[in-house]
Amino acid sequence: MKFKPGRSFKNLKFLSLFLILQCSVCAGYSQPLQKSYTLYSPDKKLEIDVYKQPDGNYYYSFSANKKLLIDRSPMGFETVKNGTIPSTGWIVTAQNRKTVNTVWKPVWGKRQLVSDHYNELIIKLSSAVNSSDKINIVLRAYNDGVAFQYLIPQESKIEQAVKSELTGFNFKGDFTAWYYNFERHNIGPELLSQAEGERMPVMTIKADSNQYMAIHEACLDEGEPLKLRSKKGNLLFSVTSKPQKLYPGYHSAWRVIFSGNTPGKLVDSHLLELLNPDPKMDFSWVKPGVALWDWRIDGAVWEGFHYGMNYTSWVKMIDFAAKQGFPHLVLDANWYGPEFSKDSDPLKGDKAKDVQNIIRYGKEKGVGVWLYLNDVGGKKFPIEKTLEQYHQWGAAGVKYGFMSGSPEEKNIRTKMLTELCAKNKLLVDFHDGPVHPYGQMRTWPNAVTREYCKAQLDGRDIFYPKTFVTSAFVNMIAGPVDMNNGMFDLRQGKTTRKDNNMEVPSTVVSEAARTLITFSGATVIPDIPEYYEKYPELLNFLSAQKMPWKESKTLAGEIGEYIVTMRQASNGVYLVGAATNEKGRLLQIPMSFLPKGTFVAEVIEDGDNADYLTNRETYKVVKKSISRKDVLNVRLAAGGGACIKLVLKH
Repeated sequence: MKFKPGRSFKNLKFLSLFLILQCSVCAGYSQPLQKSYTLYSPDKKLEIDVYKQPDGNYYYSFSANKKLLIDRSPMGFETVKNGTIPSTGWIVTAQNRKTVNTVWKPVWGKRQLVSDHYNELIIKLSSAVNSSDKINIVLRAYNDGVAFQYLIPQESKIEQAVKSELTGFNFKGDFTAWYYNFERHNIGPELLSQAEGERMPVMTIKADSNQYMAIHEACLDEGEPLKLRSKKGNLLFSVTSKPQKLYPGYHSAWRVIFSGNTPGKLVDSHLLELLNPDPKMDFSWVKPGVALWDWRIDGAVWEGFHYGMNYTSWVKMIDFAAKQGFPHLVLDANWYGPEFSKDSDPLKGDKAKDVQNIIRYGKEKGVGVWLYLNDVGGKKFPIEKTLEQYHQWGAAGVKYGFMSGSPEEKNIRTKMLTELCAKNKLLVDFHDGPVHPYGQMRTWPNAVTREYCKAQLDGRDIFYPKTFVTSAFVNMIAGPVDMNNGMFDLRQGKTTRKDNNMEVPSTVVSEAARTLITFSGATVIPDIPEYYEKYPELLNFLSAQKMPWKESKTLAGEIGEYIVTMRQASNGVYLVGAATNEKGRLLQIPMSFLPKGTFVAEVIEDGDNADYLTNRETYKVVKKSISRKDVLNVRLAAGGGACIKLVLKH
């Protein structure tokens, strides 16, 4: 074959152009088609995608009903010595998928039976440089949310100090959000772009009128509790809490994204509990229910009797609790001496003998007695011995207050105290800035409540009606909360109570309704027997709250506006509580949650001229026959509420 310069040059130009085009096409083609891993919820409405970007790092996105809500968001860890894990040089070695569809039967909770239905994907990654370095990304998709965690397999050789967790939530739109805010009114409503600095979960988000989300964590075994941070004008919220190090067997807390078409769907979810392991002990002894409380009665006066935190008052409270079927009485601080004194012995202090006597008296009446203990006495004296002694005395539970230390230290101590209480068959309620709930009640059903909220009796300068109907859609998503609702002494002006004598900004009907709405394994109510007996219909509503609940459902509500909650008591009675913010409103409540049959409905509404500031103690009662086809119209005063008791008509 002869060489032909002209033709060969043309061929060479054509070949070069072809190769350039091919390379361009390949480069353009490979970038959007990076390998991705998709997991759908069982109903196919939720989708989480994990993929590796050209920068070598791993990201995820989240969609609901085919709408992208969380865009490309970072995953992994920044280590002290070896950079990002996983990133460039890490490859996917395997993926495992499974579907679980079972039923969880909690010891107690919002309902008797909980569907545990999810799809799971485990993405296994290994370092191409050192194949013994491994990390797994575990994803789960439920019908009401998705979650993921990082897991270092036992066979991995990773031993890395962590500089930061890289997980973020890069929201697709400038949505509206609310956040937990310690013992203050919640932050929000706030546009995501306006958030500046640290924000605490639970973070509840309204994306549009029928799309809500919440961000939290589940199963925090170690490390700092979840914290988020954002810069003003940015839609990315980064996790700022971190573990100390990665090691074989390590698993992070689950990063959880709740999803629902109403905010009530978030409240009714069991995602956090389902992401925690089953209990390893017998908890059949755990009995949730309403509890009287001696702290706020101190200083109350009724017909010449002066209530105090003493044996005589405790006897009156036990007798009342037994009469009403309330299972508990909580004794608060100073029973063993000044609570912050290092010399106050939680076994031998001031009223220890009276306490042992009232526990015995309570047992005779069928009422369990809780004992207060704080971190001063809990650390000064051997905690194992103290809790064992409380068990031997016959105490029902421990209210633990003012835990000191860093958030990580507090989480470790909370876990330790919960387990010690369980071993001694003691219920436990953590107070005064506790670690947020993250589903512990599945593994430790004795952890019945905690003050992860602003207790409402601490004054109307902080707690407003809107605070309650915001907290119900933020704090309560995390788990059971102790808010101390149910104050029936609502007279104008300062009270005679010793601790905080400010008047409560609520109506007496709303106070009763709030006890039902607030999910807790120990519904701690703060008033003296005589004020409850002053309003017999509302007292009957409290007494009807027999736990554990058979069923619960948020029937309606809007964050910061109002909420309507239904719970079915253990004896089958249906109860409905409604509460509003500072605005009065007329609500239409469908009775479609009822089974077939005719029910007698006792409806308690605020009086015609009721108001949370000026006329708190007036109400009216009507009885009517209804069925599941009916709609009840109820009127709520400003700052008010409504209580409905439904009993099957025989």
